[in-house]
Order: sequence, then C-alpha cells, then structure tokens
Amino acid sequence: MSDKDQPPPQDQSSSERDERPDDVRRHPHKPWRTEGLPAGHDDGDKPRRPRWWRWVAWIVGGYLLLFLVTTMQDQMSGSEQTIAYTDFTAQVQKMNVAEVFSRGDTIEGRLKNATPVPGKSDSTYTKFTTERPTFANDDLYGALQKSGATVRATPVTQQRGVLWNLLISFAPILLLVGFYIWLFRRQRAAGGGLGGLLGGGGRQKKPVDPTSVRVTFADVAGIDEVEAEIEEVVDYLKDPEKYRRVGARAPKGVLLSGAPGTGKTLLARATAGEAGVPFFSASASEFIEMIVGVGASRVRELFGEARKVAPAIIFIDEIDTIGRARGGARSIGGHDEGEQTLNQILTEMDGFSGSEGVVTLAATNRADVLDPALLRPGRFDRTITVNAPDQKGREEILRVHARGKPLATDTDLGALARSTPGMTGADLANLLNEAALTAARQGRLEIVQRDLTDALEKIQLGTARNVVMPAEERRRTAYHEGGHAVLGMVQVGADPVRKVSIIPRGRALGVTLSTPEMDRYGYDVNYLRGRIIGALGGMAAEQEVLGVVTTGAESDLETATRIARSMVGRWGMSEAVGPVSVLPSEGDARTAGVSDELLNTVDEEIRRLIEECYAEARRLLRENRTRLDSLAEQLLLHETLDEADAYAAAGIPHDART
Repeated sequence: MSDKDQPPPQDQSSSERDERPDDVRRHPHKPWRTEGLPAGHDDGDKPRRPRWWRWVAWIVGGYLLLFLVTTMQDQMSGSEQTIAYTDFTAQVQKMNVAEVFSRGDTIEGRLKNATPVPGKSDSTYTKFTTERPTFANDDLYGALQKSGATVRATPVTQQRGVLWNLLISFAPILLLVGFYIWLFRRQRAAGGGLGGLLGGGGRQKKPVDPTSVRVTFADVAGIDEVEAEIEEVVDYLKDPEKYRRVGARAPKGVLLSGAPGTGKTLLARATAGEAGVPFFSASASEFIEMIVGVGASRVRELFGEARKVAPAIIFIDEIDTIGRARGGARSIGGHDEGEQTLNQILTEMDGFSGSEGVVTLAATNRADVLDPALLRPGRFDRTITVNAPDQKGREEILRVHARGKPLATDTDLGALARSTPGMTGADLANLLNEAALTAARQGRLEIVQRDLTDALEKIQLGTARNVVMPAEERRRTAYHEGGHAVLGMVQVGADPVRKVSIIPRGRALGVTLSTPEMDRYGYDVNYLRGRIIGALGGMAAEQEVLGVVTTGAESDLETATRIARSMVGRWGMSEAVGPVSVLPSEGDARTAGVSDELLNTVDEEIRRLIEECYAEARRLLRENRTRLDSLAEQLLLHETLDEADAYAAAGIPHDART
C-alpha cells in the first residue's frame, strides 16, 4: 500500500499566519488535528472563557485612583513655606529651628513650633525654604549650634516626584498582570486546565488547515483486500439510513494493525476523504500528561468535538501507548494516568454517553499487547491487518509515487518491484525520492533506470564509502563476494544474484544482492539450507582459496545461525528435536518449561546443520573453482557487476543453474 505523506507545511510570514482559519487561531491548544470540517463550524455552544481582561481593567483603574490620591497627599503634607532669610535668622535667634538642610544657597528646614506666615496671621508653617544671600557674612552654623538645631546632610522632606510615584504605584499591579498573562497563555498552550499548565504544556500541535487537500482511495494502492474491508465503513458514513432501515449497525471502531510504513495512517485519512466527512487525528501519546486526569479530559473533548459534526472519523495513532492491557506492573492501584485515559476511551466508544455517527479508527504495531476491553465487539469491532504489499501491489505503489516525477523511457517499475520484496509503501516512496535526488544532483531533467537501481542499492546496501583498500584486501574481498555469488548461481532454487560489488558500503567491504523472482510466503527445508549455504559461501571461499578465515564473515555467521536456530527450535525441521517449538521468539525457553536436555539437543542440532552446510559450500566451490576465479577476476577489474555481467563472468547461463 502506498504511504504517501501529506506535504510538509510551508513557512508562513506573519501576515500569512493571520489568515489561518478561525478554528486554528481560537483553539491552538488542541492535541489533535482536523480535516474537512463543514464551513461555518465553530464552538459557539461551548462555554465562553472568562473575560479576565475586565477584571484587569478594574484593578488598573483602582490603582490609578490610588496613585492620584497618594500624590495629592504627598504634595499637601510636604508643602513648604518660602520665607525671607531675615525671618529664618529671626527663628534661629528664637531657637525655634529644629533641623535644616542646605543645597548651595538654598536652605530647607523645619521649625520646632508652628509660626504664623509673615503677612498672613491666619496661617502657620513648620516646614520652610529660604535662600541665603551671597553677601551674607554671618556665622550661621555657629548660631544653629547655639540654638540646638540639627544640621542634616539629607533633605528634610524626600520628594519622590510624579514619575517615581507612578512607578511605585504601578509596580505591584504590573507584576500581577504580567504573571496572570503568562499564566493564561501557558494554560491555553497546554490545552486548558491546571494539568495542562503543570504537565509540560505547549507541546501539542495545532490543527491542520481544514481547507487542505483530502486523501482518497486513489492515493492508496497495493492493498485491495484492505480497501474492500473498510469500504463498508465508508458506505455507512455516506448513507447511514440504508443500514438503519435494516437494523444494521456500522462498526464502532476499526483497528489497523501492521508493520511500520505499511500505510495505516494513510488508509485512515483516505477513508475520511472518500466518505467526505470531518477527520480528527491524534497520537495516543499526546493525551498523556504528568497530572492525572488530563488525558481523560482531552479524550472527552475530542469525542465531543466529533459528535458536533457527526458523521465523523476519529483516528488515534499508536494506540498501544495508552491501550496496553491493564493490571500489569505499569498500573499503580488503578490510578495510573494512562489507565484513566484508556477507561475514558472505552466509555466514549461504547458507554452510557454513546457516539452515534462517530467511527473510531486506530493504528498500532503491537496489537497483541492491547487490552481485551478495547477489542471486544462494540468498540473495535474489526481488526484489519495491513501487510507489506506483494509484487503487483509494489508496482502499483511505485506508479502512485511516480506521479509528478519525470521518468525516462528506459525506466521499468515492474522490474524494480520484483527487486524489492518486503518493502512497504513508505520504503517505496523513499526509494523514488532517493532516485529523484540522484537525478537532480547529476543535473538531469528525467529519472533514468540507473537512478532507480542506485537508489535501491543505497537503501538496501548502504552508501558507498571512499576507502582505499590494499591489493591483498581487495583480492580477499573479491573471492569472499564471489563465493556468495557462485553458490547463489549454482544451487537449484536459490534466489538469483542481482548485483555483486567489492565497493565498501556501510559496514561491509563488499556486498552480494540476491532477491527472489516472485514473493515467497513459505519456506521449505531445501530453500532454507540453501540460504545457509549461500551465507557461508564467503567464508568457504576464503578458506578454499586463501586458506584463512577473516572477521568479514561475522554477519554471514549471524545470518546462518539465526536461520538454523529457527529451523531446529521453532519450525520443527530437525528429526532429533522433532516437530515441537522449543525456542520462544522472546525470553528464556526455560521459563516455558523446556528442559536443559532438550536445549542441549537443540544446540547440537544447530551446530550439526551449520557444519553440514559449510562442508557443502566448500564442496560446491571446489567443483566450481574456475567459475569462482573468473568472477573474482572480473570483480577486481570492474568492482561492480550487474546481474547479467555477473552470470556472464562466472560462465553460468542465467536460466540453467545446475
């Protein structure tokens, strides 16, 4: 199946961001994305957020009034009477001056007792200011000392001024307002509530623009059987009355299970696009926060939004994050956040609240770890396994991803599909993209077949390294890879050799690529023994020709041991062990009750099988020594041989292996 991803969002300028849909601007905190919402849809029936800015305005107004009052009080209480210098000296002689302060010729001070203002018998003063004449020749300081006045170095009255009063009055409110603004913004970014505020909010993604291009089944290829199963959901969403008339109920949920890259997410989006209904998508991990209860709240809000625009589809990716079986070690007294979120999903899908018109799709790579309550009828009624595409499906997927890419006339997508068994839709999309990058890098306007094969080599074998090997190392590598290739050519039923190279790629000094003519779904003993013999061909060639065994056989030995272990311990292909499965896929076999004696028998059988295959590999290479030498010589000369060149170099007809 094709796994065509949605194009990445383009960079937006500030003016372009203002032109986003209202739903995106009003609800940037939602941890899900939406597509295809009906025009004019908003959340007018949801409770409005409190108008906190009104409270801020009242508080600011109150502080402004307080500022004005305190300023007037300062000016009234701090009013000073300007008097003549002779009046000041008279008060000094009367010993009525309490304290004074001088700045240049200006003298400020305070009297001990209030004195009538000169010329105004009805008013008195205690604080005064005066100017000392420059021609005065009196001993003012001595007179002040005799009168007992305090001579200060600081002003008697500290005048803050209007600006300083304003700052003092507004500093607390500015800090308070700033804190609340930060608090509300963080709360909105976190998804609302105290849990979102304290649980590391601000990481949720914003909704997708509802006007974005929808995906349909035309963008899906290679899994016709899966499309047929899910077509019923699409038909129900298009015409629910047809099913209600006969009392039928559409599936509440569909679980898509499969390996990564098989296109589960794409299939969910195509289902919504084909049905023409709103599509809500979210990752299960986006519901989980540190504070208990946040996940359940977000699930309720998500299903509530979907019900408003029903019929609709909700897609939860990687549902095993929160859908694992309950009651394990990860659960602490039943109050784990993930468990509460799972309980809320169970309730929303088939509980008292009901979810009429809302179909839930979910994707997972680990359907075996899900809670049984999720998989029962009424919740996820169907489990659809999305497998890697077959040869015909891969060709269809390649054609889907080739849209918009200029292909040269020599390109053969069918041949490329035959050379890519086991690849998923995502792998094939990456393959064509790598080919396009190669063509662009070399300045071509079209993608040629060589670009496709080079991209396949880069993905399967690794990027070529610029390593200068000594002549002896190159010769040893040529015989090592030649041993793999010759055994693949002469064994009946072995996979054809597609390419042989002694150019270092990744961690390997050389590579031999073999792929089957047609997809295989079951393997017999002879084919698996041939795989082991072929894997040991490099080590056998080094032993036969050079009389040495090097570390280059490490990965070959790992491959041979893995196949032999599965044949003996899992697939019942050993007479000594019998038709029993001894070795589990994970964990220790002893925990499953397997005896040490039986495990020893398995080990002996694995060793015997590998030794027999190694002896057979050496025998075949001795019998085909001339072919091995010829192939190694051509590898040293050309470094890389394609399928036809490799068979020609070994002198073996492509269709007549003996």
